[in-house]
Amino acid sequence: MSSTSAPAATPHRLFSGRHLPLVFGVVGLVTLGAFENRAVGTALPTMVREFDALGSFGLANAAPNASYLISLALAGLWSDRRGPIPTLRVGAIAFTLAQLLVGTAAGMPMVVAGRLLSGFAEGLLDVSLMVLVARTLPAVLRPKMFSLFAAMWILPSVLGPVLTGLVTEEFGWRWVFLGAILLIVPSWMLLGPAMRQAANAPAPERSAEDVAELAAWRAALPWALAASVALFSMTLAGDHLEAHPVLGGLVIPVTLVVLGLAAIRVMPAGTFVARRGFPAVVAVRGLGGAAFVGTGAYLPLLLTLQHDFSPSEAGVTLSITGVSWAFGSWLQGRELGIDRVSVLRSGLALMTVGLAVTSLLAWTNATAWFGLIGWGFAGVGMGLSSSSLSVLTLDLSDAGNSGRNSSAGQMAGTMSIAIALAVSGTLLALNAADPQPWVFGTILTAGTAIALLGLLAAGRVRPT
Repeated sequence: MSSTSAPAATPHRLFSGRHLPLVFGVVGLVTLGAFENRAVGTALPTMVREFDALGSFGLANAAPNASYLISLALAGLWSDRRGPIPTLRVGAIAFTLAQLLVGTAAGMPMVVAGRLLSGFAEGLLDVSLMVLVARTLPAVLRPKMFSLFAAMWILPSVLGPVLTGLVTEEFGWRWVFLGAILLIVPSWMLLGPAMRQAANAPAPERSAEDVAELAAWRAALPWALAASVALFSMTLAGDHLEAHPVLGGLVIPVTLVVLGLAAIRVMPAGTFVARRGFPAVVAVRGLGGAAFVGTGAYLPLLLTLQHDFSPSEAGVTLSITGVSWAFGSWLQGRELGIDRVSVLRSGLALMTVGLAVTSLLAWTNATAWFGLIGWGFAGVGMGLSSSSLSVLTLDLSDAGNSGRNSSAGQMAGTMSIAIALAVSGTLLALNAADPQPWVFGTILTAGTAIALLGLLAAGRVRPT
């Protein structure tokens, strides 16, 4: 009697023929967005000098963050109702128009308008790409995909400022933005097969609970708009606090209250008490973002004031961030036989310890490299935890709410970072004449404490 054996199941591979168009298309868009993000910081000083509009520097920087918030809310609702393709298409068109506006700007009003449109496009693209990944990639491949997302920020972080500087010097800053339009076409074409697969997938069945959640999300859109306006106003007030202390001192507390009220309305119920399951995921994302970005924003200034780094030397923190974050994200994508929540908690523990070591840069005169090593460990922890949170977001979602859940998580990160930067920025502004070590020490130690809160809440992301 002969025996037959069942054929072995074909293992899922990210870089297989079936998934390659999606991988290269998504990687192309993410890389393009990363280069645009890093390029603006290099080209903007030249732009404001050319237009003799130094006072608009803060406005141009704040504009994308404000439009990003409302865009996230719209993208979450739209992607869940109509699928990711319409949202992705409008995001790509908005990105192209934004680069065209900035690249052909006749003055700073056009630049600010382009930056507003750029932030709007980024929100649409971020959420729709997450939903596209959820609908076209097997769950086992999502950690690897998110590690690729982070890896695509390495070259822009390291080479972006250099390339932008060369293009600006040789051809003019306008080609930094106009050149990006040429690169979006091949990325879009590569996404074609994945978009057709998502478009042909059956529409998700909606339960009564899904319908109620969609209605609640729609009702929260005005609050997302209020949060966008508050974020824009808060950033402007912080930039001009020294020149207009009374007005700024009034605007910042009011906008913080508006942001807090908006967060209550747009975040999932239970977020602020880290209720077990998805609300805890959103809470941890907000805490982790505030801790890491709130610390990283002040490291270059701290290094120049207290450790005599030159501006270019202080920029090493950005390179450390890009490389270490990508390494942590790559690490979480390996099949190590560790459950996802344990990976998340390990990342947050590493971030907490790394930030504690980094804070020594402010409190002591210890050798700077010791604190920078701590910052590198914090970056690895952020890579582990951030990508794990993206995976958990999709694991705890279904086809009917993955867009809203993805946008809720990103909105939590954006608002918590904005609040952290506003509070720490106010503290620095009040001591701007002679910032003592305790000012930076307070900011960095607060980041460590916030990361510890995220670690304590991380155990609640696993649903009962």
